[in-house]
Amino acid sequence: MTDDAGSLTPRQLRAWMAFLSAGHLVDHEIERQLKRDGGLSHPEFEVLVKLRVAEGHRLRMSDLARQAMISKSRLTYQITQLERAGLVKRTGCESDRRSVWAELTPEGAAALDRVRPGHRRVVRESLIEVLTPEEIDLLGDALTRVADRLRER
Repeated sequence: MTDDAGSLTPRQLRAWMAFLSAGHLVDHEIERQLKRDGGLSHPEFEVLVKLRVAEGHRLRMSDLARQAMISKSRLTYQITQLERAGLVKRTGCESDRRSVWAELTPEGAAALDRVRPGHRRVVRESLIEVLTPEEIDLLGDALTRVADRLRER
């Protein structure tokens, strides 16, 4: 006897496969644009954006890892690459000697300024313009619920 408790219905499987396909294809388009316009990877771009919106354009590495939803070791790699490119600098934390700040440099801000117009264009062309306003709302609500559930774990 087979245990089908974990099986997906055809409808559910179609939604899952469409989610995977669309996610990979949109990510690929974004990655290509970021590389072409600024020599950045998608994770590097996300780190720079998190720093850009942070107070003082800096975050503790542990907070940045949480916000960027990547492991500390992966973040260390990303920050090392960004630091070599002069887009980020690391400094010690005065109030907690165990902590390290990651800070956006003026060059990092300029790199973001270079890639953002193309990034917005790709997001619009790949996702936003394909959907109706109602579908955008539905997608936003649904994926927010998914993210909230996973964050609770």
